[in-house]
Parts: sequence; structure tokens; C-alpha cells
Amino acid sequence: MVRLTADLIWKSPHFFNAIKERELDLRGNKIPVIENLGATEDQFDTIDLSDNEIVKLENMPYLNRLGTLIINNNRITRINPNIGEYLPKLHTLVLTNNRLVNLAEIDPLSSLPKLQFLSLLDNTITKKPNYRLYVIHKLKSLRVLDFKKVKAKERAEAEHLFSSKEVEEEAKRESVKTFTPGEIPNIPEVAEEQQAPKVVAPTPEQIIAIKAAIVNSQTLEEVARLEKALNSGQLPADLKILDDTGSNSVKEQDDKMATDSQNEAEPNNLEEQKDNEATPMEQE
Repeated sequence: MVRLTADLIWKSPHFFNAIKERELDLRGNKIPVIENLGATEDQFDTIDLSDNEIVKLENMPYLNRLGTLIINNNRITRINPNIGEYLPKLHTLVLTNNRLVNLAEIDPLSSLPKLQFLSLLDNTITKKPNYRLYVIHKLKSLRVLDFKKVKAKERAEAEHLFSSKEVEEEAKRESVKTFTPGEIPNIPEVAEEQQAPKVVAPTPEQIIAIKAAIVNSQTLEEVARLEKALNSGQLPADLKILDDTGSNSVKEQDDKMATDSQNEAEPNNLEEQKDNEATPMEQE
């Protein structure tokens, strides 16, 4: 980013434009903040601040001569409520492709007594209900909005629609509530928490199922994951475990191991019985 310094202002192109007005070209400098425009010494009819990274339309010095401010392709979300005090003769304002969202955000422009030409194209605000009529209602001197002439019929309709302060305030509230394409909705933190798997303690049946899943696991990663759940005593809710069939298989394996142990023990018992029977014969 580049600061808007007095040195940058003096070195930037300045010329007489097509309508013979003296213009200062500050386009494409990645300027984030408006500052030091007093260095212009109020010598320009037009200032072009397009293609920068300005977020707030503020910090303007008193520029009695300035009639046109071009500030499209920026990131403007806020306008100084008292901007009219510093730009008393501004008649043309181009705010195309910025980040103005709600109707209330253009209210400060009503402080510009001479404003006749305004462009808010490619701002989310243009998609709000009754956007055009609201702007016409607020800016009494406006003649052209978004490169379309303001008709007497529109002005009359705007005055009728916003005949009371209550209706105007309701339009502002509705503007905030209404979601329009291009806006990024505020996602509650609760939703993010819901996405994370809840951790719960496993039941005895689930422990048996985990053991069965370990036996039937196909990868080392799955074995490690299941062993971790078993050792920690906590089972993630999204962990897939075997159903009762798995439990039965573990039980069957335990039964089989017990049976094998019994079978191994039987020959030993038989041998002991034979020894016991042979002892009396030897005594005879």
C-alpha cells in the first residue's frame, strides 16, 4: 500500500480534461486512506482516486473548487456524515463498484448541497428494496442517478412513499434485514460449534464394538484411531462403530478362546485320573 503524501500528489499527473477542467490523476496507487489533499491547494476541479483501496470517504480538507470526485473501484463502506461542509460545490460523485450495503450508508450525501450526478452502480445497496426511490428522496438536488435521469414521476413517487419519518426508518431497518446476492451472511459461532463432533463417553456395548472394529480394521490408521478412542474412554460422535453383529463376533471369539482352554485342560485331567488309578495297584 502507498500513503497519499504531498510528494505523491505533486508527482501525479495533472492536466486539463476533455471538458477543460483541471484534473488530478491519483488512480491505481493502492492508497488505503484519504489524507494530505490539502497539498492540492484547492487547484483542481476534478480529483480521480479510482482503483485504490480506500475504505472510508473522509479526511477531506475544505476544497471550495472541487466539483467532481471519482472514486470508483475502491472498498468504501462509510462516508463522513459532514462531507458537505468540506466539499460545498461538489456536483458529481462516482462511487461505482464499492462496498456500500445499506440505505442508511448514503444519508451523509444529503449534506452535499450541489450534488446532481451520482453513481452507485455495482454496490450491494442498489439491490435493496426501494433503493432508487430512497436515494431520490434523500438527495433533493439529484438530477442523474446511476447514469439514468431522475424523472419528475419518480420524485413524486419517492415523496409519496417516504412521506413520514416512520416509513423512512422502516425502510432502513428493512434494508439491514434483507439479504441480497453478493453479501456474506454472518454465520453464528454456534453453527461452527455444531459442526464439530461432540465427544461422549462410550457405553459397554460401544467398547465391545470398538474391539470388534479393531479386529476387522483394514488400515493401520483406523486401528490407531480406534485404540485411541478405547484408551481415552471417549468416543467421537462421528466415529462409525460396528453394530450388534460386531459385538456378537467378539463374544463368539471370547467363547471360542474359553472352549479351547477347556479342551487343553481335559487331557491333563485324564492323565491325572490315570495316575490316581495306577497308585493303588502299585501299593498291592
